[in-house]
Amino acid sequence: METKDLLRHCSVFDCMDERQLDSLLGIALTRQYYKGQYLTHAGDAWPFIFFLIKGSVSAVKESSEGRSFVATSFKSGEVFWGVSFFHPELMMPVALKVDLQSSVLLWSREQILPAILENGHVSWELSRLMVSRMLRASEILEELAFQPVAGRLAKLLIDFPGGITAGPIARSLTLDDMAARVGSTREMVCRLLQRFADDDLIKITRTEFEITDRARLTEMMQKGRG
Repeated sequence: METKDLLRHCSVFDCMDERQLDSLLGIALTRQYYKGQYLTHAGDAWPFIFFLIKGSVSAVKESSEGRSFVATSFKSGEVFWGVSFFHPELMMPVALKVDLQSSVLLWSREQILPAILENGHVSWELSRLMVSRMLRASEILEELAFQPVAGRLAKLLIDFPGGITAGPIARSLTLDDMAARVGSTREMVCRLLQRFADDDLIKITRTEFEITDRARLTEMMQKGRG
């Protein structure tokens, strides 16, 4: 799908006509990023809105000890922003790290603000998107506070791309990647994966895994929720 079509299918920009979309593309900065690169780091002033054309980007909290937690991830067609886009004195609370080779459109506050102020629909959809992000942040906090690590790991496996199909799935996440997504350590993740395998919930090798008892894995995912 062409970039303009992706914008047209995004709720933030779907009200714009051809001229407005062309103008939006004309002022955008197009950037290519490779896996492991950063769009921005925590603590940076980053007054941009970005639109992900292709690839995957995660919002990551990183500690001085080298641990990390993936707060959320963005896929093709999604929009996100730096907090200093709206409040210049605020710094990024998370880093934006590239998971897969990605193409990104960037607009600075100065570039896109006139279009936002001119178009009430864009402002409204950005506000709705902020609300949905806040609700997701609340869900993440609830999971971290009340759901055991085993349940969070079970959810990660169930939600893994391709997880709904029968048969083995390639392991594209390392132990460190999994730990970052469930808010734990690689050692804990390794032990839990082995326990899942010993309990015949999954089959796992260095390169792939297979869910063998989805019902019990789902039951484990739901433990601690209430």
